[in-house]
Amino acid sequence: MTTPISVSFEFFPASDPAMDATLWQSVQRLAPLAPRFASVTYGADGSTRDRTHALVKRIQTDTDLVGAPHLTCVGASREEVLEIARRYWDEGVRHIVALRGDAPQGSDTYTPHPGGFAYGADLVAGLRSVADFDISVAAYPETHPEAASAAADLDNLRRKIDAGANRAITQFFFDNDDYLRFRDRCAAVGIGISIVPGILPITRFPQVTRFAARCGAKIPQWLADRFAGLDNDPETRRLIAANVAIEQVSRLREQGVNEFHFYTLNRAELTYAICHALGMRPQVREAA
Repeated sequence: MTTPISVSFEFFPASDPAMDATLWQSVQRLAPLAPRFASVTYGADGSTRDRTHALVKRIQTDTDLVGAPHLTCVGASREEVLEIARRYWDEGVRHIVALRGDAPQGSDTYTPHPGGFAYGADLVAGLRSVADFDISVAAYPETHPEAASAAADLDNLRRKIDAGANRAITQFFFDNDDYLRFRDRCAAVGIGISIVPGILPITRFPQVTRFAARCGAKIPQWLADRFAGLDNDPETRRLIAANVAIEQVSRLREQGVNEFHFYTLNRAELTYAICHALGMRPQVREAA
């Protein structure tokens, strides 16, 4: 029997009414696919804290989705972070994506907040002290750009798991072999939690190139070639983007992958099409 597919979706808080309308349309479009959870990002310096909370609360209240706020070590003391976690728990939030967080804009390097959690493993342990959250953490198939080595990066993932993480979601990648080798390396050192591939459907290629430069992901030449000359051809660009992503997830499925996390960029069209190609169909709610 074929193993069922499990997906999750990431959204980010909108900064103006027009973007908020697009965001909510996307949430409603993707909700019938019954994802495991819908995560909501958190600004690098905690700048979107209130908007993250408001979006998670709206998701929990107005849809059947499980809201999963991102929470980082940046911009707050330990007690402030734990108080946010307690508030989430009291409001029925059971899943958190725990991240170290990026350096604030204008800073070249990450510096722990004075009195705050230093790293992701510390944050996971702190959350475990609050309540029995379902905790996702980050993983890097191509190695975190600040890591001393691939081995050191894997050791850091191990620390997050030992602290109580339930699963790891990878940074996006476009070469499946990078993910598969990483999965094998995790298994070889006894990491038994799910290593969920993060999939980024390409809406605008220059934007993805900037994202990749920041997080250390590589852009294969074959991928750049597929999008070459399409800057002013959005229709063909969408077709190519759908083809690339469907091909990627289909090949991962052939390698036994049955969980996927989609970085939606608050757009539903490509993610919905990819999920359809994976065999997912809208779930019809039974009448009360």
